[in-house]
Amino acid sequence: MILAASEGAAPALIELGALLLVLAALARLSSRVGLSPIPLYLVAGLLLGEGGLFGLSASEDFLQVAATLGVVLLLLMLGLEYTSEELVANLRSNGAAGAVDLLNAVPGLVLGIALGWSTEEIIALGGITYISSSGIIAKVLGDLDRLGNRETPTVLSLLVIEDLVMALYLPLLVGLGLDRSAVATGLTTGGAIVAVLLVLVVALRFGQPISRVLASRSDEVLLFGIVGLGLLVAGLAELVNVSGAIGAFLVGIAVSGAVAEHGSELISPLRDLFAAAFFIVFAFQIDPADLWGVLALAVALAVVTAAGKLATTWWATARAGIGPRGRLRAGTAMMARGEFSIVIAGIAVGAGARPELGTLAAAYVLLLAVLGPLAARFGEPVALRLAPGRFGGPPRLAPTESVDDDGAGPDGPTATAPPPA
Repeated sequence: MILAASEGAAPALIELGALLLVLAALARLSSRVGLSPIPLYLVAGLLLGEGGLFGLSASEDFLQVAATLGVVLLLLMLGLEYTSEELVANLRSNGAAGAVDLLNAVPGLVLGIALGWSTEEIIALGGITYISSSGIIAKVLGDLDRLGNRETPTVLSLLVIEDLVMALYLPLLVGLGLDRSAVATGLTTGGAIVAVLLVLVVALRFGQPISRVLASRSDEVLLFGIVGLGLLVAGLAELVNVSGAIGAFLVGIAVSGAVAEHGSELISPLRDLFAAAFFIVFAFQIDPADLWGVLALAVALAVVTAAGKLATTWWATARAGIGPRGRLRAGTAMMARGEFSIVIAGIAVGAGARPELGTLAAAYVLLLAVLGPLAARFGEPVALRLAPGRFGGPPRLAPTESVDDDGAGPDGPTATAPPPA
């Protein structure tokens, strides 16, 4: 019996093994060129899904489950990067900047209205254009050695606030996706948001006891404990129409200190594996031929929203006393869109939104996941060349100095970025 099952599993194992080798090659390529692997994973999914050159059938069921785990682990890891104290401090000191950042949802909302889409689809498109990719941005800041720059704490604060907004936004999106009356939808959405707030309060007040319960010298015990709690809360959240991913995010927030730090190290490989499966499965549903039909809209939306992120981040960093070059660095870093935009599109399409929303989101993310890091890398040198007077020209430094116009450098302020998601 076991032998027969093993023989039947052979095609699935072969497909999964080949897929993982392809993903390894794509991850190595992305590392070589200094970009996020997300666009390459999406391209791989396009080639393996509807209308693609190849097809995966034997391993499809496993990949669907893996994709669900990928979303949960992405958000669980993101929550582990933030303590409750950091969240409260960010809300107090950067609430105004976070409010201005919400303007980046407007282009998506306007386009959805212009296309005559449903309320759920319009709100989903607004979320897709609003949220930056914390994973891509963290990687860019690390690769460009900008973690010690004075503008970086403002960038990280904006990312934290965006993540908190998602904790309230996703229940709204899920509630709108249910086939119910307006009153029932309002009650469901309101109840879901209240549930999120209650769990957030529990995370803020009882994070230390939860961390002590999970603490262990055994890597095995710690890994099973954190992932098990994250999956349990994610499942319970789904029962009350809250995104399971947000439930996992709140679990991550509740865990703090050395437990969170060591837990992040243990979960990181699992997150990378299952998150890649999520991007692959999302792209499965898109016919590559359909991308041409939305390419013009995706390019226009990318240009407008990239400019919007530059403008709102410029304002936020100027408010923090950062000079023009630091504002430019921060603004170009915030342009990238990635994992969260795909999560939003996946939830909306799974709840019944038109497939064109997923296709547009894929094209949009493909563009900005590539162009965002390029803008962050080359935006400052290009600006110095084109408008040296506006940006102060090259800094005048002594031979042993390495500070920029905003005072960042070895002795400047430091900041810690979340790992790529």
